[in-house]
Amino acid sequence: MKEINMTTGSATKKILLYTLPILIGNVFQQIYSLSDTLVVGRFLGSEALAAVGASSALMVFITSIIIGLTLGSSVLFANLYAEKNDYKLSRAMSTSMIFIIAIALFMSIVLIVFLNPLLRLFQVPSESFLYAKQYLYIVLSGLVFLTLFNIGSSMLRAIGNSRTPLIFLIISSSVNVLFDFVFVLWIPLGVKGPALSTLLAQIASGIPIFIIALKRFKYLDIRLIFDIKLFREVGSYAILTSLQQSIMNFGILLIQGLVNTFSVAVVAAFAIGVRIDAFAYMPAQDFGNAFSIYTSQNKGAKLPGRIRGGFKSAIVMSSIFCGVISILIFMFAPNLIMLFSPKNTEVIVEGAKYLRIEGAFYIFIGYLFIHYGFNRGLGNFKYSIILTIISLGTRVFLSYLFVGIGYGVESIWFSIVIGWIIADITGFYMYHKQKKNDFLNTKAL
Repeated sequence: MKEINMTTGSATKKILLYTLPILIGNVFQQIYSLSDTLVVGRFLGSEALAAVGASSALMVFITSIIIGLTLGSSVLFANLYAEKNDYKLSRAMSTSMIFIIAIALFMSIVLIVFLNPLLRLFQVPSESFLYAKQYLYIVLSGLVFLTLFNIGSSMLRAIGNSRTPLIFLIISSSVNVLFDFVFVLWIPLGVKGPALSTLLAQIASGIPIFIIALKRFKYLDIRLIFDIKLFREVGSYAILTSLQQSIMNFGILLIQGLVNTFSVAVVAAFAIGVRIDAFAYMPAQDFGNAFSIYTSQNKGAKLPGRIRGGFKSAIVMSSIFCGVISILIFMFAPNLIMLFSPKNTEVIVEGAKYLRIEGAFYIFIGYLFIHYGFNRGLGNFKYSIILTIISLGTRVFLSYLFVGIGYGVESIWFSIVIGWIIADITGFYMYHKQKKNDFLNTKAL
């Protein structure tokens, strides 16, 4: 597969070329995710839908830890690849693999053992508790395969190959969608059906891409060696990025817990809205991830001018995409909710409110993804974590405050937007502060 060198040529063109396969892949990944919600909502009812929604919030938090570890590692890989430091790259990849797989196995075991108290902690409605438990037992057992997929993808994306991960995302999504219908309609397994289809999809993508990534780097002679000295650097990239991702999604879990105190219809509407949300602002998130690799490669090649140009290009592209998507979401919000819950009027009304409030302000979450990618690419994880704490802290504090003094669920949706805006203002200040130093004097903090 063709690999993209981010250190030469038009910044806009290179970021777009790199982003496009990721974007297409994530479309399939969201179809993968949405298919569970669509099938459950249409054929298994609101209680099962609320269970899958609550389960998904927990799974997003768990997978964010894995994704954060691999995202951080890919930034280090991209930097070492641009520096042409093959020996260190080989040791970094080996150390990262061992560490991340061990974390995934540990989390799977602990979460399965303590699943009941976790579901109670997040106030999963009693009508949905058993469904959520059945769903999560199966999905958690496949966490190691999800980890293999993300490790393989991070290795390939670090060198500019975003097409191979796309192929396996398409395969994974196709398997998931197909077996969602098989295990719900043909072999009626209830919520266990979508969970089993997710497990099969993870196996179908995780093992092959991991093998392909190892073959691509065969020249490095990667061996299963845990380099304790290098782990400090690997850990600073991987753990801090994972910390940022987990803080972000822990905040989402706290919001889910607050939403769970409302009616089943509101919980179901939120479950649908969050899935559509993720699909809608996905291009902006992908620009942020692409810009992270772009920034890392150009930092490794010591090209601060290209980092400045790339930042401007990423902001413009994100603004255009988010503006268009905001208009579409606002216009078609009820229709989108009806795809998942065509008969429940309360779910449609609550879901449309959520989408119209959040959707009107997608441009701000778009900018935030660019700031995350920029700071991650420089290895300045302290700033990414600060931005995450500002965004999530504002969201959680205001949500619990407003609901506590008697405002309705809409106050939660507005609190999310306020968090984005305050974090963006801080992010632009951080960018200009680092620009004065040509971006090259930052370290993994």
